[in-house]
Amino acid sequence: MTSLARRLIGAALLDTKIYEEVEADRRCNAQAFGVVLLAGVADGIGFRSLTDHDPRAFAIAVVGALLGWMAWAALTYFIGTRLMPEPQTKADLGELLRTIAFAASPGLFRACGAIPVGGDILYLVASLWMLAAMVVAVRQALDYTTTGRAVAVCVIGWALSVAIAVTVGVLFPPTVQ
Repeated sequence: MTSLARRLIGAALLDTKIYEEVEADRRCNAQAFGVVLLAGVADGIGFRSLTDHDPRAFAIAVVGALLGWMAWAALTYFIGTRLMPEPQTKADLGELLRTIAFAASPGLFRACGAIPVGGDILYLVASLWMLAAMVVAVRQALDYTTTGRAVAVCVIGWALSVAIAVTVGVLFPPTVQ
């Protein structure tokens, strides 16, 4: 089994050793990018099927996955290391980029959203699975001793992300044709 396949499976299974491994491996940035790209493609396939087959939904999902990954890592880095660090917290942005990227591995199952019957449920399950993986990734990357703090960082980051997205949507509303 290749290193990437082993890491994808381990990350999806919430294996903390895999998250520690990718956190420390500065050479796996290309793998991390690839995981996010694949998860974005899967999201585009699944979400497009759930949204009246709009071809723009696919492109938005892929680009959104890549931009969201970078923004989420930066936001998580700031919240986790500046606002809510534990005494042993030591991390850099690259570590968060890598661990958060691999937390997207369950997102490969979002393509199941394209299944006509039950696809929407499978899409939701994959999304919740990604959230669980994100909590594990944050806990490991920020060297937290408790899962609760990692959950808090993810919730605060999510709330800020939604606020930013709403603000951007209000300032730059989509054009209706």
